[in-house]
Parts: sequence; structure tokens; C-alpha cells
Amino acid sequence: MTQAQAPCELGLIGLAVMGENLALNIERRGFPVCVYNRTAARAQAFVDGRGAGSRIIAANSLPQLVDAIARPRRILMLVKAGAPVDELIAQLLPLLSPGDVLVDCGNSLYTDTIRRTREAEARGLLYVGCGVSGGEDGALNGPSMMPGGSAGAWPALRPLFEAICARTPAGEPCVQWMGADGAGHFVKMVHNGIEYGDMQLIAETYDVMRRALRLSNDAMSKVFGDWNRGELDSYLVEITRDILAFRDANGQAVIDRILDAAGQKGTGRWTVAAALEEGVPLQLTTEAVFARNLSAARDERLAAAALLAPAPPVQIADAHGLVADLREALYAAKIVSYAQGFALLKAAAATHHWELDPAGIALTWRAGCIIRSAFLGEIRNAFTRDPQLQNLVLDDFFAQALQRREAGWRRAVTAAIAAGIPVPCLSAALAWWDGYRCTGLPTNLIQAQRDYFGAHTYERSDRQRGEVFHTDWTGHGGATTSQSYST
Repeated sequence: MTQAQAPCELGLIGLAVMGENLALNIERRGFPVCVYNRTAARAQAFVDGRGAGSRIIAANSLPQLVDAIARPRRILMLVKAGAPVDELIAQLLPLLSPGDVLVDCGNSLYTDTIRRTREAEARGLLYVGCGVSGGEDGALNGPSMMPGGSAGAWPALRPLFEAICARTPAGEPCVQWMGADGAGHFVKMVHNGIEYGDMQLIAETYDVMRRALRLSNDAMSKVFGDWNRGELDSYLVEITRDILAFRDANGQAVIDRILDAAGQKGTGRWTVAAALEEGVPLQLTTEAVFARNLSAARDERLAAAALLAPAPPVQIADAHGLVADLREALYAAKIVSYAQGFALLKAAAATHHWELDPAGIALTWRAGCIIRSAFLGEIRNAFTRDPQLQNLVLDDFFAQALQRREAGWRRAVTAAIAAGIPVPCLSAALAWWDGYRCTGLPTNLIQAQRDYFGAHTYERSDRQRGEVFHTDWTGHGGATTSQSYST
């Protein structure tokens, strides 16, 4: 097939759940697409099945796929992150021409995307790492998309991405160009870290209602349904309502039969690692990751439960009041989660010289993605009012929202602790909130300890910042210091 005869506007490689649904979405929006899967029979089965009657064609090989695409070629890759992406790129490189665009739509580690962008550009190609969120339904009907990489690729991709992405209630496309090399995948990684936190926060409120208040699944479903009609309106609260109400063919609640061992694919851990590298306190996502790790150690937990008596049950006098407090706690902790996530984005942008637009990112997450919510509209407003906002909680709207909910938040965390119910994210968020506003943290003692045993020096509260001091605490330590004081 010659290029003049090439029938497809782009290619798509990888026909798992996301790939299949994205291909159908692309074709439905007016873009004929050629698909390829490592197992060729799967590609043909897809075209003959869900893709029947459409302008989707199957390629039996990568050369056939490349020949079927009009130049400059646009190829979307939806394969497993890591080595499989590198292997696929190595197979494609000899087949491509300068100006062709490779797009990794998987959850690749952003540092891999930085490297791949550099390597592709050295060959005259354009490379994009595009975060895609929304799961199966989003891929089919409109995902949130976070592309970044070779800037020259955006004009070629923008019409396609704006056609297939989700849209806000106002009709705005939920796709923004994030910046150079790994920016897109970094933003998607932080999205997933926030997602970990949101899910854990909801799970903790469910656990308190279930164990401390002994509410039925139907009662809890109603609570989450009520919450979803207000300020907590979000996809994750909505599906929690539906999950708690769901019954199998025998009328049994499915939620009660699901093992309490959560899985994870790694993006949460990556987010925590990035926060450590940037020195950003990301306690909420970190606790959410650790909560999944603890849940996965189920056999060990069961053995511990047999030896260590659980906390005695606590009688809650005001069940209605605790439900109201849990609502306040969930909303307040959610603010903290996003504040920490956007702080990480700000720090990484400075490190990697990305011009990330926080208001644009909030818009991108407003619809289509897993963390979509009405709440993100307020975040967009905050960063629109002040694009240089140091931290989300310093915006008047969010500062007042936290202050109004603080009392209920504290009561909810206190009640959970008294009942022996772990609420690592609700409590970590509260600890961050208290620490962020504190004018006298106990780290003065930590710095004294560091100077005592390691001569690391310290700054003084009665002197200008940057001037360091050392004390000979023992009387025989001398004046030599490690010269390693750093904040």
C-alpha cells in the first residue's frame, strides 16, 4: 500500500480494555484508525466484532500498520509500562520517518518518558507521553488527557485529542498540553496519587460508619448518595453509593464478599517517591499507599488479630452527628490531598523547567477522569484568581472551607481513634493542616539533636536565615562541623 492510498489517519497499538475502547472512540469521532496487537488474531477479532461496520482496520504486522497511516504518522501505543514500551519503540523506529509522532498513552514512569523523548527527537521523530484517565468508560466516551513531550507534536495531535476527550459541563475539552518531555506523565502520576488518597478517605469514612455506627450497606449507600448531591459531588462518591447498594443474583451484597486486600500498579508509589525527591510533604498519598500495603499483608493481620485483642467496641451516642462530622472530615481532608498534590506539581515544574498551568490541570481533571468532581471547579477558580498561589489552602475559599469544618473533622478523627478504627489519611491530613499553620514546630529539638551527635549546625530564631551555628554540647567536641546543614 502506498502512502497516497493510506486509508487511516492514525495507528493504535495494544488492544486491551483501554486500547479497544479508545479505538472505538477515535473512529466514532471521524478518524479512521488502523489497529495492531501483538497477537494478530486479537486485532482481527476486534475489527470483526466490536469494530464491525466501522472505519477500523486491522494490521497483521507493524510494517503493515505503518504503511496504512497517512504521513506524518500518528501512532498511539497502549502497552504495559516499562520494558514493553522500549521494545515496541525499538521495533517501530526503523519503520518511521522524520516528523512522525509516537504517543505513549500508558502509565509510564515520567523519567522513562523524559529519556524516550530525548532519544526519539535525536532521530527526528516527535514523542509524547500522554496520561489518559477515565477507565473503560472514559476511553470509550471521553477521557481526561494529559499530553506532554515534543512541542511540535501538539498541533498534529490537538484536533484528535480535543475531539475524543471528555468535556466539562460548560463544554470545555478536558485536555491540555502539559509541557516538555515527561510533564504529561508526571501530571497523570500525581492524578493517580490523589486518586489513591480519595479512595482511601472514602474507605475510611465507610469503615467508621460500618464498624462504629453499624450502619447497613443500604443506609451507607443513602449517606453517600446524599453527599454526592452536594459539595462532595464526584465520581468516586457516586460509585461508592452504587457499590454499597449492589446485590448479586441471590440478593447478597457483593461488597461484603470482597476480600480486604487492595492491589496497586505502582503509580501511587511513584508519586510518593517523587515527593521525597522534591522534599514535598505528601502525607496523605503516602498513607494511602501504606494502607494498601498493610491490607495486602492479610495473613499477617489475621495472625496478629488472634494474638492481640482488638479495641473494645465504643458506643456512639450521636450517630447522626458523627455522620455529619464524617462528611466535614472527608471534604476537609480532600482539600488537603489536592493541596499536597498541587504543591508537588509546583515543585516538580521548577525542577524540570515545566510551565505547568495548575488551573488548566484542574480543568483537565474536571471531567472524564477517575477523580472528576465539582470540587475541581473551585480549584480551577483558585488558581485562576492567583496563578502563583503558593498553596491551595491559602486561597480564601479553601482556607474558610477548612476552618469551618475543622471542629467536625477533629470529632470524626477522635471518634475513630476511640473506636480503634484506623483512619490514616483522615488523621494525616489533619496533622498536616495543624503543622502547616504552626509557628513553632518541635523540629528545633531535632536540629539540636543533629548538631549534638553530628555537628550538623543549626540556624537561630533570633538571627537572619542562612547564618548557621554550632554548639559544643559535651565540652569536648571542638568547633569542627559537618557543614551539611540543609533545609
